[in-house]
Amino acid sequence: MKLKKFVVCALLCLAPTHMVLAATGVDDVKALGTTLTPMGAEMAGNKDGTIPAWTGGLRDAPACHEQGSGRLCDPFADEKPLLSITAENMAEYADRLSEGQKALLKTYPSYRIDVYPSHRSVALPQSVYENTAKNVGRAQTTDGGVGLVGAHGGAPFPIPKDGFEVMWNHLTRYLGQSRAATSDTYNVDAAGNTMLAVRTRLVEDFPYYDPDKAEGDVFWRMRHNYIAPPRQAGWGLIIIDPLSPAIKGRRAWQYLPGQRRVRLAPDLAFDTPATQNAGAAFFDDIFMFNGSMERYDFELIGKKEMYVPYNNYKYVWTASVADLLQPNHINPDVMRWEMHRVWVVEASLKSNARHAYAKRRFYVDEDSWFVLLNESYDARGELWRTAVQGLAPNYEALVPSTTTHVIYDLNKGSYTQVSTVNEQKIEYGGPQGDRVFAPDALAGAGVR
Repeated sequence: MKLKKFVVCALLCLAPTHMVLAATGVDDVKALGTTLTPMGAEMAGNKDGTIPAWTGGLRDAPACHEQGSGRLCDPFADEKPLLSITAENMAEYADRLSEGQKALLKTYPSYRIDVYPSHRSVALPQSVYENTAKNVGRAQTTDGGVGLVGAHGGAPFPIPKDGFEVMWNHLTRYLGQSRAATSDTYNVDAAGNTMLAVRTRLVEDFPYYDPDKAEGDVFWRMRHNYIAPPRQAGWGLIIIDPLSPAIKGRRAWQYLPGQRRVRLAPDLAFDTPATQNAGAAFFDDIFMFNGSMERYDFELIGKKEMYVPYNNYKYVWTASVADLLQPNHINPDVMRWEMHRVWVVEASLKSNARHAYAKRRFYVDEDSWFVLLNESYDARGELWRTAVQGLAPNYEALVPSTTTHVIYDLNKGSYTQVSTVNEQKIEYGGPQGDRVFAPDALAGAGVR
């Protein structure tokens, strides 16, 4: 689909919002927790009742939950779809669908969107709410939106004024102080053949949420130790992202067993093919978007009511990998869709920058600041890739979701299922020590 036609349609369909250009101040702080949730979302539901009011989110585990298991059961397992959207009836619901979803419906007759009752289940720790309120008025972007100062421990911009602020909310979204998991990434080609791209032991640390590092510049640290397949066992990867990427830039190291040494890897960013999925997507495709925003202008288009993936406990936790992966797309039976409000941000490649994507569009959940859907266009204006994030709020750890997501390549007819934890578990904990993310420790862990 041509980009120009898409942009015109999207602008006409967007619902107006009084918050797009709101100035931050005392009134904004008062709004949080009254007309707005503590994270800046609209407290009220919508006019037709398809989006309920936020009443605090899902803070209590359902009876099916096994405490301390590191896994979640589905509190909405007994619910049935309200409607199913297919290629035949999609025109009826076109104003509630992203262009990526329309493309998948048109391309694959077996693709389907099952829409369930909406639940605003996102709940976060009280400290995150308190820090979000403190960030109002003190948080600022720098270097044309690329950097962030004055924020810590909560959403930096609960009432965003531009696209950079919305994307900083996504980059600093709450995922705990640290987490560790064994996760799998699978590539499914156009013929339906499934390949394990990589199994890794992942450790992430979020100094942005460490109260002892409020003055620090690093907001995210990630370490991968590759376990499988055999050709990649022993590989290692560390990435460290600063709040001032225009000044310091991403720091990255890679360990390759065949070379027996750790090497600096500054190219593990932007549109470098990602080793985590055998090159089937770019580094900044992972987690729906990561890394520096320096190559794009991010425009805040507005807020829109849409069908988005939500409360996906079956997709993230309870479905087996065999049930999950089908030819062409994820099994529609395991993906849940609901009506929610999202912020829509469009990224246009700067005239002096280089990237394989000329245009990108992000749909950001108002309650969690997670990107739930995205679309990426090539230099011709053709839709190339689209991704779906399976939000599944953790009612035990009070974390909005894992980072399980799927990236569809519409040119190749293939897809990549990323950070799959269906048959594993996630462990949340306190801040990790600097030693965990030291390059020499990466070499020791990579010996095979």
